[in-house]
Amino acid sequence: MQPSLFASVQWTVSSLTKYIRDQLESDPSLQDVWVEGEISNLSRPASGHVYFTLKDAGASLRSVMWKTSAMRLNFALQDGMAVAAHGKIGVYEVGGQYQLYADQIRPVGEGALYQEFLRLRALLESEGLFDPERKRPIPDFPKRIGIVTSATGAAIRDMLTAIRRRLPLVEVILAPAPVQGDEAPPKIVEAIRLLNQLKPQPDVILIARGGGSIEDLWAFNDEHVVRAVASSEIPIICGVGHETDFTLSDFAADLRAPTPTAAAELATQTTISDLAENLQALSTQISDFVFTLVDNQRNALDGLRESLRFFSPVRRIESDRQRLDELAHRVNAGEAHRLTLEASQLAGLGKRLETLNPLQVLARGYAIVTRRKDGALVRKVAQAKDGIRVRVSDGEFDAEVVKSKK
Repeated sequence: MQPSLFASVQWTVSSLTKYIRDQLESDPSLQDVWVEGEISNLSRPASGHVYFTLKDAGASLRSVMWKTSAMRLNFALQDGMAVAAHGKIGVYEVGGQYQLYADQIRPVGEGALYQEFLRLRALLESEGLFDPERKRPIPDFPKRIGIVTSATGAAIRDMLTAIRRRLPLVEVILAPAPVQGDEAPPKIVEAIRLLNQLKPQPDVILIARGGGSIEDLWAFNDEHVVRAVASSEIPIICGVGHETDFTLSDFAADLRAPTPTAAAELATQTTISDLAENLQALSTQISDFVFTLVDNQRNALDGLRESLRFFSPVRRIESDRQRLDELAHRVNAGEAHRLTLEASQLAGLGKRLETLNPLQVLARGYAIVTRRKDGALVRKVAQAKDGIRVRVSDGEFDAEVVKSKK
């Protein structure tokens, strides 16, 4: 088919690339995607941004993660690693390539667990296990505290230290249970049951363990454990993992603590020193908020910088600078031409003046005659009286009129 010579739209490379970018970025399904693949061509320059390619057997996808997101990764990326990356699809206009702008990355193994986490959360939430109305208050002055955790882990040591510092007279009852692996869920359920059967009962139960991956914390997402937490007669504080870790047991518990130590502190809110500690906690929250706000603003600034990069005035300035140089050259050339023309005209005028120079007339044999007594020019015979002065080409001399005739 012969292409038309009169196409309805004629694109520039920039305008077409921008149009493609707008089409991709206006598609909501491409702005919230999880992409699974193998990392290759991993690069982390001094800027802190991470550049890599996600590939599988059939295709590859260029990807970038900005520094602010990369700093939140809790594992090291490596070439050949199978990961699931979350982000949005955009276009790097300079290279004319579409790519994934990633904000989260996790090993592929976590993907299936995360989907199971979402499924269980939806199921248990629909049954009302996470409803705020069913949560009970934590007693202000507990006399007995039950703890469900590993007897040999760091979590129990941290919690006992906090309890002794804040409320040393409280009685602590440990119901030991593994907090990781296949045997952990039934043991945790049994420990909760035993603490509920004690007479007298503990005033509050702490369920805790240190941080880890989603696999490490999975026992606290087990459906039987979550149901045991929700059905406990005794209020439960769940302090599993670090501050950014959430488990289904956290949602089912009466109170969620960000760490095991924090769980112990929330169970012992009785000392005056808590006021100072609460102030410190508020300061930490403000700092976290400020850091988050700064991160968000930095991300927004990065996004704006990326958007405005192609509207930079640098190119126009460079073009105008070159245009200025061309105009200056033309002005200089025009001025030089004008001076040459005027010099030529001046030379012509000089030659014309030279032809009118009386000395040139004298050089051709003519003379200028004046009266000696008054220097008047002698134009007629009648004026040639007495002495005269004659000027020729190389000087002048005096003469006497002997005889004159008309």
